[in-house]
Amino acid sequence: MKTISVPAKEQLNAASQSILEAVQSKMGKIPNLYATIGYSSAALKAMLDTESALSQDSSYTAKEREAINLIVSQVNNCDYCLAAHTMLAKLKGFSEEETIKIRKGEYSDSKLNAVIQLAKSIANNKGTAKEDDLENFFEAGYDEKALIELTALIALRSFTNYVFANTRIPVDFPAASAI
Repeated sequence: MKTISVPAKEQLNAASQSILEAVQSKMGKIPNLYATIGYSSAALKAMLDTESALSQDSSYTAKEREAINLIVSQVNNCDYCLAAHTMLAKLKGFSEEETIKIRKGEYSDSKLNAVIQLAKSIANNKGTAKEDDLENFFEAGYDEKALIELTALIALRSFTNYVFANTRIPVDFPAASAI
């Protein structure tokens, strides 16, 4: 099987190099996954633009978005995204124990748990949520805008999960705890 390697920035086209320079100035590094997605400047731009758009005027706080990222990455068994989003979730205020509870789908806050359960249901069922999970989501106070944004967040995280699944590039974040 062909081995996919993480490209050096200089190996990528000018558009990807420019995008990754902006990532490096913002994050202090270029994550291996971003560099690898940079093989396609269009895919890299689309991913980052979608991430940015979904963080503006969002139904979800940055902390809630990390919970969504964690449960989707857990469903998809993505070691890379679990590592990165566990670290980010902790930076947003979750404890290590809370990140594990989110990944197990056992979070104690009923409103956030409704989101976690729906995200898990959508990711597990190739987009079609269980009706009970949808009903609980709306009963928790979420609306149609939140449902559409949740679906977009799941698709975005699934994209990065799938890139890792098909490249198996080295994880350059501290490993998430096993559950």
